[in-house]
Amino acid sequence: MNAGETTSDECDSPVLPAGAIGGRAAFVTTHWSVVLTAGQHDATRALNALEQLCQMYWLPLYAYVRRRGYSPEDAKDLTQEFFARLLERDWVARADQQRGRFRTFLLTSMSHFLANEWEKARAQKRGGGRVVSLSCDAAEARCAWEPVDNFTPEQNFERRWVLTLLDRVMDRLSAEYARAGNGELYENLKPCLLGDRTAQPYAALAVKTGMTEGSIKVAVFRLRQRYRELLRDEIANTVETPEEIEEEMRYLFAVLARR
Repeated sequence: MNAGETTSDECDSPVLPAGAIGGRAAFVTTHWSVVLTAGQHDATRALNALEQLCQMYWLPLYAYVRRRGYSPEDAKDLTQEFFARLLERDWVARADQQRGRFRTFLLTSMSHFLANEWEKARAQKRGGGRVVSLSCDAAEARCAWEPVDNFTPEQNFERRWVLTLLDRVMDRLSAEYARAGNGELYENLKPCLLGDRTAQPYAALAVKTGMTEGSIKVAVFRLRQRYRELLRDEIANTVETPEEIEEEMRYLFAVLARR
């Protein structure tokens, strides 16, 4: 079973780790909906929201460009230039005409950029401006150990998007537990987010942590609940309406299941 999946015996009410600050509302104004609705009236707010989204998507787009056959150096320049243009030019207005998933808008825009803009951009070599920080050396090191696959550039982009999203969720979850003074407990329980839930090492964890087996089961249940909440929260920022969240979650796990 993948991280974030739930079973029928789990309730839907939010449960936070002890000491965590209260959760967010069921659905708030998302980054993507801000980009779509504020572009004409509040450009600064729209660009700030767009920049936050871009921070999450640079690695999937970099991986997409690499899979298209560009060298690491060219892929870095391409991705940096693409985001510079996205943030500095009037692409927010274009986004308003292409309502849909943020990743779809990005991938379509990048494909257009590669086909029509890159050679011109290389000749002009931009300077300064608003950019997204890219850690391409780390990206290369990370992709180097990934197994060889037959994914298309588009499928690779989607898989990298999913893995980046899950990494963000794990980072937020780890930070929450650390702030609550439960960082060690989190590290002990983290493996329980993965695998078959009927074969979890509850007894061994009880011995290791000095907790009862029943307490371990409750702690794992809370960890899973909070993981799912944070996953929904991250996904919510990339869609336009709350109705799209569950559909996007199903799609996320379908992407992970591809071989």
